[in-house]
Amino acid sequence: MNRLTLSILLLFLLIVATNYNWWQDSEQPQTNQPREDVWQPNYQARNMQTNLYNEEGVLTHSIHATVMEHYEALGFTLFQQPQYSVFVKADEPPWEITAQEGTLYEDNRIQLETNVEIRSLSEDGILQTINTSFIEIDLNNKIMHSDQPVTISGVNYTIRGNGFSADMNNKQFELLDHVETIYGKDN
Repeated sequence: MNRLTLSILLLFLLIVATNYNWWQDSEQPQTNQPREDVWQPNYQARNMQTNLYNEEGVLTHSIHATVMEHYEALGFTLFQQPQYSVFVKADEPPWEITAQEGTLYEDNRIQLETNVEIRSLSEDGILQTINTSFIEIDLNNKIMHSDQPVTISGVNYTIRGNGFSADMNNKQFELLDHVETIYGKDN
């Protein structure tokens, strides 16, 4: 071997040796790095309106939101200013629930936060509104739950307490911790 061939061979080995770590690092998968695209919504909608029907074609849920963002990899959908309607029976007016923010999870559970108001659209119902800061609703069973302070208003009464649960199908409401009840027309 002459000097020129030996010099070229040594130069080649030097280049390989200095870049060996770079080649090895670039071949390994980047599984430990958090994916930034997970935090980007799969799609967004503005002034969205969605109606959900059961197997018989009867309207069961309706939701309107000013902004909706769906995150498929994370398993939830975010709503801004959601207005959610629960239809219990076809011949009865629905319950309307509004809030500033909402999150719908893949297991058909929705959490509503900030200025939550549950309003009966029935004019002859004893219970008219429920106000709280947080509520979780199981959409499959139409059961609501909150552990936050709550104000329940009806015809000539106001009840304040901490937490409640409600079964919309049976129209059963349970106040978890009663604080006060005020009777009268100007409550």
